[in-house]
Amino acid sequence: MTTLETPASPPTDDRSPVKGWLAVLAVTLGIFSLMTSELLPVGLLTPVGSALDVSEGTAGLMVTVPGLVAAISAPLVTVITGRVDRRLVLVVLIGIVGLANLASAFATSFAVVLVARFLIGISVGGFWSIAGGIALRLVPEKHVPRATAVIFGGVETASVLGIPTGTIIGDLSGWRTAFAAVGILGLVSLAAMVVLMPKVPAEQTITFGDLPKVFKGNAGVRAGIAITFLVITGHFLAYTFVRPILQDDGIADGMIGGLLLAFGVAGICGNFIAGAVIAKRLRETVVGISIVLTAAMVLFALVGNSPLTAGALLILWGLGYGAVPVTFQTWILDAAPDATEAASSLYVSTFNLSIALGALFGGFAVDGISTTSVLWIGAGLALVTLLVLGGVRRTAPTAAATAAE
Repeated sequence: MTTLETPASPPTDDRSPVKGWLAVLAVTLGIFSLMTSELLPVGLLTPVGSALDVSEGTAGLMVTVPGLVAAISAPLVTVITGRVDRRLVLVVLIGIVGLANLASAFATSFAVVLVARFLIGISVGGFWSIAGGIALRLVPEKHVPRATAVIFGGVETASVLGIPTGTIIGDLSGWRTAFAAVGILGLVSLAAMVVLMPKVPAEQTITFGDLPKVFKGNAGVRAGIAITFLVITGHFLAYTFVRPILQDDGIADGMIGGLLLAFGVAGICGNFIAGAVIAKRLRETVVGISIVLTAAMVLFALVGNSPLTAGALLILWGLGYGAVPVTFQTWILDAAPDATEAASSLYVSTFNLSIALGALFGGFAVDGISTTSVLWIGAGLALVTLLVLGGVRRTAPTAAATAAE
């Protein structure tokens, strides 16, 4: 989940570290609000569907639409805005997120919500692809790795905590309040970037022709893209509908936010655990992720019918998924150390496309088969990852893996 941009010359060491770090925190807040916006509907499918008179499967389009759009906009926005100040681009994109969420909060039809979700998709792809490498332009060189980790921490924290927090707000005050809260957060992020970020002049970007070259010529990248597609599609195919799954098991609405919060806390733990081992055991970590996610979803389908059991299995699930972002990003960097921008752009697009397809086909399964069917299908896709790994030649970790630890 890094940038499409060609690495710029690092700022001179006389740049104020304090101002630079304030700018980094502003970008981190922006990417947190952005990714929370993309995934917020996961915990609110049932109330939104009921209020706007659509099925839970159809409500899943709130996740599908921005994912599909983000997969396309990641390279498009970066290339099209190649000569525009990067601060201005980020400010405009986060402003769109804020206004789109406020529009969703006041929507009287599902069509209006989908239009807002389309706009959020544009912002997700463009903001994510640019913000990933912005630390190099904001802080002295010696601070760049740590600042980059902080920015990516916004992505991971949103993934594991944004959904449960939004769900709790929605349960306490209604789904419209949850959307409005994220919209206001987006506008606060906009103000923070306007005040705290310096101008970041545009520099050379990659071309579209670089993407197929790195994909066709690098077996490790192809394997990483395949693994990302399988795991993320499987995860979101099931996790998008975790609320109706829990409801079908008789879990009270008031407990769902807390259960998802347990998932989020476990996800953060999974991230740190993976970060401690991937430098030397990258391949084994991917295998572990596949096994943990498969086991969690299968057991959830079989025995996840009480708050205690559901909570334990969501913790296991969260541990597995929390390890995904840092592990899969490291795989991509490890496979293409000399073409990280092009390889990472493919990863960003695949990640978001997989979110969209998982939610889309999960909706078909929920409406056409049963709610719990998504758990079996998601587990199957996670398990297929082991077959992909079996066909990849084992290689030693590179400096990219070590740097991502």
